[in-house]
Parts: sequence; structure tokens; C-alpha cells
Amino acid sequence: MKKPKLKKIKNIRSRIRERKESLPAIAGGRKSVPRITNETIAAHREEVISGARKHIYPLRHTANRIIFITSSLLVVGVIAFFSYCTLALYRFKSTSEFTYRVTQVIPFPIARVGGSYVSYESYLFEIRHYVHYYEQQQKVDFNSPEGKQQLKLFKKQAIDKVINDAYIKKLAAKQHVTVTSQQIDDQIKILRAQNRLGGSDKVFEDVLRDYWGWSVKDFRRSLSDSILTQNLAESLDTATTTKATAAEAKLNSGTDFAAVAKEYSDDTATKDNGGDIGVVDSSKRDLTAQTVSALYKLKPGQYSPIINIGYSLEILKNIETMSDGKIHGAHILFNFKDITPQLNDMKDKQKARVYVTF
Repeated sequence: MKKPKLKKIKNIRSRIRERKESLPAIAGGRKSVPRITNETIAAHREEVISGARKHIYPLRHTANRIIFITSSLLVVGVIAFFSYCTLALYRFKSTSEFTYRVTQVIPFPIARVGGSYVSYESYLFEIRHYVHYYEQQQKVDFNSPEGKQQLKLFKKQAIDKVINDAYIKKLAAKQHVTVTSQQIDDQIKILRAQNRLGGSDKVFEDVLRDYWGWSVKDFRRSLSDSILTQNLAESLDTATTTKATAAEAKLNSGTDFAAVAKEYSDDTATKDNGGDIGVVDSSKRDLTAQTVSALYKLKPGQYSPIINIGYSLEILKNIETMSDGKIHGAHILFNFKDITPQLNDMKDKQKARVYVTF
């Protein structure tokens, strides 16, 4: 029992001795710490900062190097991307989904008209819906010799169209002619009412996608271009509007519809028989949607006000409503003059420069 107790006492004495030996070193360490005064504080601050610089400078150098390498890789990537897109569009004339999406973001030009560029995207928009329709609906193989020749022709037509559209937009801007959302909505409403594009929203969207590869937004864009051309034709040809107004005045004064048709109508096939267009049903496709829509709003014996059917003005008459719901109708047609002469005049003054050839 005495030996463990003795051992414990020795351990305690050993610890006390070690502690006493360490006290001089601690005291000496405290004595070695310099005293900071108002006179020496600047020197001490510089000493501390100098020590920190040894660690900061290497980190700053590393960060600058990372930024340089990242920037260099980014520049190389951008150059490579633009080089690829330029070759794909102007040398290989790619019409792929990828190049189309790129042109929707980056305004690569396909032509220059006057002082304005024609976007490559507008050309791809046209050619892609041509290709979609003929591949999906007509089963054309564009990899065959005949298909390749047909595609080449389509591409030429698409370029001609977008360049012509650019001239139309310039002329329309000069004439202060625009297209309203209401005009587009009205046109879609008429087409859908006659079930030409499907009755429900889903069928409407499916028809656009299956036939042309379009969304509703794409279809509205195409309609806008078409309506702008029609509005421009009406704006430039005030004489035809005046002629239609004169014919309407005669009808309002009691003059027989057949007599007015014979005197004023531009439809040479029907004017001599009182403007008779035969029996019409709501699904008739050889008449414009506006014509059918206006005709079905009339009661027997009534005639319509002047309506714009695109490239013509028209006055319609319901001669008789048949027992099966079809209508025996007549019309007086007033064709707008072709706007080609005005466009050609602009084309002579502002030559187009095309950046691709086929």
C-alpha cells in the first residue's frame, strides 16, 4: 500500500519541478515582445503588412492567371462558334434546326436591301415550312435527284420572297401602312369558323404543326406579312376603292345588282350574268374565307357592304338560301392594281445584294 502512494507523490513533485523550470522561459518570452508606442506604431504596422504581402501576392498572381486563361478560352470558343456558323450558313447553306435557332438569336444577314439587312432567319423560316410540308404531307424525298432539284428551286423562291418582303416593308413604312393584331385575329377567326384550320385550339395547333411545322406565333407572323401586302395594295390603289364606293352608291339608290355587276365588276367570268357565282356552301375552298363568311351573314335578297378579301374588294348578294343550307350567291369584284411597278421602281433605286447563291 505504501509503494503506490510513494509513486504518486513522486509524480506530483516531478510536475512541480517541470513547471518551475518553464517559468523563466515564459518570463523571457514576455520580455522579448517589443513595446508598441505612438512613435513605433507605424513601423510595427508596416512590419505586419509586409508579412501579409508574402501570402497575398502569390494568391493575386494565381487569380490573374485564372482570369487570363478563362478569358482566352472564352474568346477562342466564340471565334470557333462564329466560324462554324458562318461556314454552315454561307458555304454549306445549312437549314438544320441548330442553325435556325442560332439565326433567331444572332442576326446573320442573307441579303442587303438599300441600307437595311435581310435576316438569314427570315429565309430559313420560309424554306423550313416548305420542306416540312412536302416531306410530311407529300412524302417528297429531298435526298433523291428530283428532290434535290426541287429543294434548290424552293430555296431560290424563298430568297426571292424574303427580299421582296423587305421591299414591301420599306414601301409600307413610306406609305404609313401597318397591320393590327385585330386584323390578324379576325382572319384567324374566319378561317377557324369555317373549320379550315380546325375548330378547337388543340386541332388548330396540331394542323399548323403537322402541315407546316409552325406554332401559332409562326402562323400569325406569316399572316401579318400577307395582310401587310394586301393593306399596301389598297393604300396605293385609291382608284379601285373609289370605284367600289360608286358601285355601292348605285346599289343603295335602287339600281339592280345584276346591272351594277355588269357595269363595274372586274370578274370577266361572271359580270355578264349578273355576277352569279353559283351555289356556295360553308366548306367551299375556291372562294376566300372572307367571301364565304360575308355571304352566310346575308338573308335572301340582301347584299353586303364592301368587304376586303385581300387583293380585291367585293360586294356580295344572297340570291337564295337553299333547303340544304347552301346559298346561291352573286358578287361584284374590284381588283386592286398590282403593286409590282412600285416595287420594281424601288428595286431599281435600291439594289439588293444577296450573300448566298444556289
